[in-house]
Amino acid sequence: MKDLAQRLGVSIATVSRALHGSPEIGQEMQRKVKALAKELNYRPNPFAQSLRKEAPKIIGVVVPNLVTHYYAAVLDGIEAEAQKAGYSIISANSHESCEAEAHAIDNFNSLHVEGIIACLAQDTTDYTHFEEIRRMGIPLVFFGRTCLTDQFSSVTANGDEAAQQATQHLLDTGSRRVAFIGGPNHLDMVRRRKHGYLEALRDNRLPIERELVVCDRIDYDVALHNTLQLLQRENRPDAILAFNDILTFAAFTAIKQLGLTIPDDVALIGFTDDAHAKYMTPQVSAIEDQSRLMGERSCQLLMRQIAGDTKVYREVVPQKIVIRGSSAKIHHS
Repeated sequence: MKDLAQRLGVSIATVSRALHGSPEIGQEMQRKVKALAKELNYRPNPFAQSLRKEAPKIIGVVVPNLVTHYYAAVLDGIEAEAQKAGYSIISANSHESCEAEAHAIDNFNSLHVEGIIACLAQDTTDYTHFEEIRRMGIPLVFFGRTCLTDQFSSVTANGDEAAQQATQHLLDTGSRRVAFIGGPNHLDMVRRRKHGYLEALRDNRLPIERELVVCDRIDYDVALHNTLQLLQRENRPDAILAFNDILTFAAFTAIKQLGLTIPDDVALIGFTDDAHAKYMTPQVSAIEDQSRLMGERSCQLLMRQIAGDTKVYREVVPQKIVIRGSSAKIHHS
């Protein structure tokens, strides 16, 4: 409001009355104020109006699926860092929908958050809502699944190297035909992990078989259906590398449903930092994200931006491979 008042050479009180359509202010002045407010993307701040003195400092976080351990752990890391810096967080769940994601970003904007941390929904292929945030100068950092990485800072995992090591481990312990079950190909996170898997096959001079690479929706039922189909082929894979915990659990269930044994018939390793992997029989080998650390790093980058640092950072948090009972056909002595 101060900006509007200065530009128009009137008092803040006049601007306030004009925006509220007060009869004391002439039509022409009301029109001018409202036109400039629209041009500057001015929105009344409900927090500031009620709490002029102690307006809370807030950052918005949007994730695709709040109920998974991964996103809950990332959020935990973000919150811990935000608190240190005197910020509160508001989180929104996009439920893997681009429309819900854009709506959440718009809400954050109306709430006048100081910055935003986001992980792309699997449906998002149009990035207009993020470009808009950039034009408005609101700090934003991506983690996990990212886009427009030349414009926004990001924190990702080294999924390509981890997938390559995991595939190599399967090949070293007796598996020969390794399948990859992934999410939509337009997601950078899917591309990185698939790339690592393919590199391992190339390193071992193994043929790349199209039908062993199944990239579809990140959805339990879809993945279960696809894995059952894959395992009922005449020439079925004898190992599976799964893209995330949802797909790992779906693959695990499919193998069990068909009465096959893990790892002797089908070895399994998945990207998941889920404690559940330990509670399954056999315990599932996993490529674990340091998800809480990813949350902390994302928030640290956002704080730098809020403080005025305009550099674009790309941080990589390494994953660790935890070998349990599901992946090795031959146990090295």
